Order: sequence, then structure tokens, then C-alpha cells
Amino acid sequence: MRGRYLARACFTPGGELGSGGFGAGRGDQRGGGREGPTLVVACGWDTISYSSSIRHLASDNAFVIQIQHPRSRLDRFDLVVTPRHDYYALTASGQQEIPRLFRRWITPQEPPGRNVVLTVGALHQADSAVLRLAAIAWHDELAPLPKPLLVVNIGGPTRNCKYGVDLARQLITSLYNVLDSCGSVKISFSRRTPQKVSDVILKEFAEHPKIYIWDGEEPNPHMGHLAWADAFVVTADSISMLSEACSTGKPVYVIGTEHCKWKFSAFHKTLRERGVVRPFTGLEDISNSWSYPPLNDAIEVATRVREVIAERGWTVG
Repeated sequence: MRGRYLARACFTPGGELGSGGFGAGRGDQRGGGREGPTLVVACGWDTISYSSSIRHLASDNAFVIQIQHPRSRLDRFDLVVTPRHDYYALTASGQQEIPRLFRRWITPQEPPGRNVVLTVGALHQADSAVLRLAAIAWHDELAPLPKPLLVVNIGGPTRNCKYGVDLARQLITSLYNVLDSCGSVKISFSRRTPQKVSDVILKEFAEHPKIYIWDGEEPNPHMGHLAWADAFVVTADSISMLSEACSTGKPVYVIGTEHCKWKFSAFHKTLRERGVVRPFTGLEDISNSWSYPPLNDAIEVATRVREVIAERGWTVG
């Protein structure tokens, strides 16, 4: 899920969840003019004061879900959904990276309560239904490409994963080393990719017959790439892009983890332990596929939401 927002949906008087729009407020008028309780889904730091106020003022008529760790007083929300690496932000190595003064605020002193749902990665919309539609929409452009198709997603440096053109050069060298085992390669940059990084890669690969680089113009091929790729290479800075790729069950190779620290390091450690990613070294044979149980964070969260809502006597249609 990207951005910061408040979304609502309405439980109809019959007890089922009706469709809702963006915003926050009371339920729509349904069934004889009566109002049903409201489901409020908030995401991002900027929404915390709004969502917690809604629950405080209308606790009997609203069910409030806060996505991403609000850092304090989790009992202000009916449900908090947060990645495990964000909830338990201070790993053993992370203790050395955060001043002692801030550690108590950053990391809780006790396990999560029943109103906290821990995910492996970021929530996103790339489920099987969406990818089936994307496969149809992008069939004419992506299906004819020689196989295996390697998709390379490049993000950008962050506070907890700093790098520059050094990683771009490392990526270029490794891609050249695996090109013989690839049918084709599709490269995409994100909004966070520094121009100096994209320029180095464009200069090297712009004319290569096996490599296609997205020019940034709409439509964005990202969902089509997820649907049609045979394998992925993703820079370590993007938890969202990694979460999406790891939901496909296809090989995911990560480059740049040595530049990450704190909770990003914990996230990558979890992915490696679950066998869903491998480091991209340039020694890979992309034609040799491997698989794993895909990450299904969104499905698991939805199941928990239904369970908690059912405890209140409501149902979700």
C-alpha cells in the first residue's frame, strides 16, 4: 500500500460490509435510511490522529484499522497491521545503531497484543486475481519476448539503505554475467531512483538487443512484469517491490543488502530464512528456476480482520 490515506467502508444493517469510498465518516444511508457501522482503514503517520480520534469518539459505531506501526498506545485502534521488522525494530545488531535514549520508544517492551497483526513485508495489491488480469492486459507486449524473462526493479537509496552509482556498476557487471542464461531482460526505475544511477544503466544498456528499459511513460508495466517475469532482481532498498515479487512464488534475487541497516537488515534476514530470496551475485543461471511458498500477507491480514469483526457480531461480505 502506497501513500497515506483514510478509507472507509460501511457495514449494512444486515451485518455485511458494503462498498465505501475514500475519506472518513459515518456509514452511508442504506436499508430504510438506517446507518450501518463504519470500517475505517488508515495508513501512514499523518493519519494517526484522525483514525484514533474516530475510534475515541465513535467506538461503538466504527472499527478502526491502522496500517504501519503508530509507535505508541496501540490500544487506540481496533487493529494495528505492521511488518514484524517494524514492530521489533531493534534486532541485536540494530541495538548498536540506535541511541539508547530512543530505544524504548522505537521498540516495544512486550509481545504484541491481540489487536496487532504482524506481517512479513508490505501490504500490496498484487494478488493472484490482479496478476491474472495483468497477464491478459500485457500479453501482446510481453508474451512474445524470449524466455526466460528477467525483470530488474531498481529503487533508490533510503536512510536505512544508502548507496549510489557503485551499486549500479555492480548491477551492470552481474547482469552481463547472467545474460547468456536470459532470453530477455526488462529494467524499470522507480520514482526514487537517482538520475545518476539511471544514467549509468541507460548508458550501458540502452542499445543492447536483449535488454528493454521502461521509459517511465504510462502505462506502467509493473503489474505486467510481475505476471510475466520468470525471475526478478530487486534492489534491497524497496520493501514494497520485494514484497510484491515474493508474492509470485518465482525466483527473487536481491542486490545491495550489504548497504542496509537496522530494520531493513531484519527484513532481509527474514526473507532469506524463509527461502524466498537469494543474493544476486552474477553467478546465477536464470534458466534454472526455483520456488517457495509465496508471501500472502494481505490474505492473512484479511482473515484476521474478518475474525475480529465477527467477534463484534458483524460480517464482511
